[in-house]
Amino acid sequence: MKFQYKAKNQLGKIQNGVVVAADESKAEHLLSESGLVIISLEKQDENILNKLNPFGKSVSNKDLVLFSRQLSTLISARVPIIQSLRILQDQIVSKYLLSIVDDLIAAVQNGESLSSAMAKHDNVFGTVYVNLVMSGEASGSLDKSLVYLADQLEKDYELRGKVKSAMTYPVFVLVALVGIALLMFKFVLPNLTSVLQEQGGTLPPVTVAIIDFSAFFNVYWWLCILVVAGAIFGVRFYINTTAGRYQWDNIKIKLPIIGDIFQKIYLSRFARNLSTLVIGGIPIMKALEITAQIVNNVIYRDIILSAVIQIQGGKSISEGLSGHPEFPSIVTQMVKVGEQTAQLDEIMGKLASFYEKEVDAKVSTLTTLLEPMIMIILGIGVGVLVAGILMPIYNLASTSG
Repeated sequence: MKFQYKAKNQLGKIQNGVVVAADESKAEHLLSESGLVIISLEKQDENILNKLNPFGKSVSNKDLVLFSRQLSTLISARVPIIQSLRILQDQIVSKYLLSIVDDLIAAVQNGESLSSAMAKHDNVFGTVYVNLVMSGEASGSLDKSLVYLADQLEKDYELRGKVKSAMTYPVFVLVALVGIALLMFKFVLPNLTSVLQEQGGTLPPVTVAIIDFSAFFNVYWWLCILVVAGAIFGVRFYINTTAGRYQWDNIKIKLPIIGDIFQKIYLSRFARNLSTLVIGGIPIMKALEITAQIVNNVIYRDIILSAVIQIQGGKSISEGLSGHPEFPSIVTQMVKVGEQTAQLDEIMGKLASFYEKEVDAKVSTLTTLLEPMIMIILGIGVGVLVAGILMPIYNLASTSG
C-alpha cells in the first residue's frame, strides 16, 4: 500500500512524500525510524483510470532483465532486500513494474519472503523465476540465482527478437497487399468493370469472377470484414479450448519448414530452462515439472510429464524421453551423457546453445525464401488483374480504334 504523508524532519522543516508499507502501522514505524514526526498520514488510492486501463498490465522482458541484474548487484553488495527494492524504485521506468515493486516491499516488510511475494505476480515473474529465487533464498545465493535468471531472460529475448524481426517484413508486405486489394475492389475496379459491362459480349471467366466479386464487395464490404473478423476470433476462441490447443500445437510442429523451427524452439526452451533450474539447485523431478509447463506446447508438456511418471517408476530421464519423435535421438543421448557424468546442467546448456544457433540459421533461411515467395504472390495478383480487367479493356480499345 502507498501512504501520502506530511511530517516534520529533525531540522523542523515540513516534508511531504509517499511511503510504501503493508499497513498504516508499518508506515508510521518506517517514518519514525527515519526521524520524522508525522503530521498526517493517508492511504493513497490507485487512480481509477489505471484500474480500468487494459493496457500496460505487463512488463517487457528487457525491463525484467534490467530489474534482475540491478537487484542481484545490490544483494551481492550485501544491501538488505527492502533497501535494494527501494533503491530500484528510482530506476524503474515501467509504471506497472513500479507498482509490483511497491507490493514486494510491502509484502517483505510484512514478513513474507521475496519468492512468496513474487509468486503473487506470476504473470510477470513466472514459475521458473519464483522457484529460482526461492532456491537462492534457501541456499544463501540469491544474487547468483538472479544473475542466472537475467542471463536466461536475455537469451530468450534475443531468440524471440530474431523470430519477430524475420517475420516483420513478410507480414507487413502481406497486410499492405490485402489493404491495397480491398481499396481497389472498393474504389477502382467498379469504374473499370462498368466499362466492360457496357460493351456487352462474352467476357472471360476470370473477368466475370472479378466483376461479380467487385459488385458484391462494393455493396457488402462490411459483411466481408465481419466474416474475416469473426473467423479470426472464432479460431482464437477454439485455440483457447483444450481440444483446440492440442490441435493447434500439433499443427505448429508438423507444418512444412516452419514446423521444424517450432520444434527447435521448444527443444531449446526445454534444455535451457532445465539447465537453469538444475544449476539453481531445484530437484530434478520438480525441475522437469516446471519445464513442462513453460515449454509452451501441450504436446511437449505431456511427453515431459509422462517422463516424470516413468522416472518415479525407476527409469532414467533419457529413457523417459526416448521413443518420441518430438525428442530427437541427439537430445536423449545428450541427456543420457549428462546423467552418467553428473553434468546434466552443463550438457543441457550446450544443447540449448546448439538449438538456438539452429533456430537462428533456420530463421535466416526462411527470411531468404519468403522474399521470392512474396514476389511470386504479387506477380500472380498482378497477372490476374491484367488478364481479367486490363486485357479486355485493351482489346475493347483496339476494336473501337
